[in-house]
Amino acid sequence: MRDDLNGLRGLAIALVVVYHVWFGRVSGGVDVFLVLSGYFFGSRLLRMAADGQRPALHTEISRLLRRLLPALVVVLAACAALTVYVQPQTRWEEFANQGLASLGYYQNWYLASTVNDYLRAGETVSPLQHIWSMSVQGQFFLAILLVAWLIALFAGRRRRAVLISVIALGTVASFTYAVIAHNMSQSTAYYDSFARAWELLVGMLAAALPATLVSGRWRAVAAVLGLAGILACGIVLDGAAQFPGPWALLPVGATILVILSDSGANSTGAWPNRILGAPVLVTVGAMAYALYLWHWPLLIFWLAYSGKDGVGIADGAAVMAVSGVLAYLTLRLVEDPLRRGSPKPEAEAEAAQPVRRRRRIVLLGTCVILLAVALTLTSLLWRQHVAVVRASGSELAQLSTRDYPGAQALLGHTKVAKLPMRPTVFEAPDDLPAPTVDGCITDFPGTEIVRCSYGDRNASRSIALAGGSHAEHWIGALDILGRNHGFRVDTFLKMGCALTLDDPNIPDSEHPYPQCREWVYKTLDTIIAERPDFVFTNTTRPRTDGPGDMVPDSYVHVWEELGANGVAVLGIRDTPWMLHDGMLVSPVDCLADGGDPDSCGVPRREALSDYDPARDYDDDFPLLHLLDLSDAICGMDTCSAVEGNVLVYRDAHHLTQTYVRTLADELGRQISEATGFW
Repeated sequence: MRDDLNGLRGLAIALVVVYHVWFGRVSGGVDVFLVLSGYFFGSRLLRMAADGQRPALHTEISRLLRRLLPALVVVLAACAALTVYVQPQTRWEEFANQGLASLGYYQNWYLASTVNDYLRAGETVSPLQHIWSMSVQGQFFLAILLVAWLIALFAGRRRRAVLISVIALGTVASFTYAVIAHNMSQSTAYYDSFARAWELLVGMLAAALPATLVSGRWRAVAAVLGLAGILACGIVLDGAAQFPGPWALLPVGATILVILSDSGANSTGAWPNRILGAPVLVTVGAMAYALYLWHWPLLIFWLAYSGKDGVGIADGAAVMAVSGVLAYLTLRLVEDPLRRGSPKPEAEAEAAQPVRRRRRIVLLGTCVILLAVALTLTSLLWRQHVAVVRASGSELAQLSTRDYPGAQALLGHTKVAKLPMRPTVFEAPDDLPAPTVDGCITDFPGTEIVRCSYGDRNASRSIALAGGSHAEHWIGALDILGRNHGFRVDTFLKMGCALTLDDPNIPDSEHPYPQCREWVYKTLDTIIAERPDFVFTNTTRPRTDGPGDMVPDSYVHVWEELGANGVAVLGIRDTPWMLHDGMLVSPVDCLADGGDPDSCGVPRREALSDYDPARDYDDDFPLLHLLDLSDAICGMDTCSAVEGNVLVYRDAHHLTQTYVRTLADELGRQISEATGFW
């Protein structure tokens, strides 16, 4: 084992931790890990192929499990305990889902399937999100082990050459796929095993190259260039937005340069390799796996506990120090005993106590297995409990308007009997708008128009509901009004995409969202061609730099385009967002954590301006008819989390459909005045 590469692992994990804790960026350290994992695993398989050995699948899989699972199970158990202690019950189900995904080594696919789900946008980051890379590696190890076994079975003496050829072809195929997937949906490709495989395969190819490929003084040059590339990666690149596409070649190529800069004989290595082989870096490198597992959840739980959106010098250093201590203990007390049979004791102690040592290892292994079983069972049981509670959510549409008047209690200033809130905190995530349930909303990567009709589907009069989720969540009231008053509601909806002609970003990120702009142009062309009676869309958004709300210029451009083509607009003022000190806070989580409706709401003066700012444009747009339901959502002083026994928000800025249905009368009154439909 090369000390310089162990030291490189130490440097890589240090970069990962520092960038995560203090800079909120991707350093490229994970990509270094992937290449090194491929290199070490490839070296072993290629040696076996050269010696004419066939990998023993049972033995090799057992070796992988002993190396990877114990530390993971220990960290997951600690995270489960911290989740129960720190997080509200509304977060437990997601932890259970991701815990099972982590134990089953499909966490990356779970994240890939949810990363473009706007229903999760703005939620607190998962303490298990980082385990995606462990899942990628586990899947890769099993797949390449099976490939090597099949090659050894059928290729005979040429097994090493065939294995290298397969690795080379796989590298080209995976990199090509990564570029295509990156361009189609970078956020999904980021977690895609097939888009990440080339990084591990490149490491395996490096293991196949002759040690003398780089010689003499060029070794030092290669090492310096490699180290410079690794150190600069987090500074010059935003890996979260640019990997695993072509820019990932920087950390991958830099790692290969360091690998090729030493022949494997540490005593003759170039001076940069000797620096990497320093005992402190080698020690950190030995702890790298455990340190990677510990640092992220500790950071996330500290932020959740402290209520901060970032860490300073002192608490960041404390998170790193605690992570380091736990990683060292995990290495010495869990990983080493189960990975190699025992820690390396003094020779005489090893000779004197072999039976006791074996018993200790068996006991430790049994504890790890029991922890894994307990985590699995408790996760499954909690998910089942939540499913049973949510099953009663089907009755939400038939709630008594006397007992659950929602907005009507606020508008009428009437007192209602205090009853258990509906939907409950567990029912709220499923209290969704019909287009989401029906699949009638274009997802993030898509640009096609997905249309559905609600209200009176046979009516000649029509309203086009257009925009993102903040237009969509009014469908519960519009559907009732359409059926009662004879108009059709045609939906033109896309996740996270308001009706804007600017170049927007993906919500809650700085990543560009070109699919939104393309979709908006298609939608406007369709609407202008079909000429519905009215377009129902949002007119305001909350201010990010201060209290109140405002009209984005990009919205005005859309009104100009529609007005120039004679299309009338019903412009709805956006709902108040639950912003506290610039951070979105979910009332559902707050209520589950013991808060009350007012404390889990937001002061009205912070969420809304004194009057609808879209009124400033009244005289300029005669075809713009403004709708404002703020008084049906907020009281005089507070936008509460619950009104009339009905939960108002299902997350930090989307209304529950149960509450939206109680808004139908007030929305209908305002639409009637604007349209003359009835």
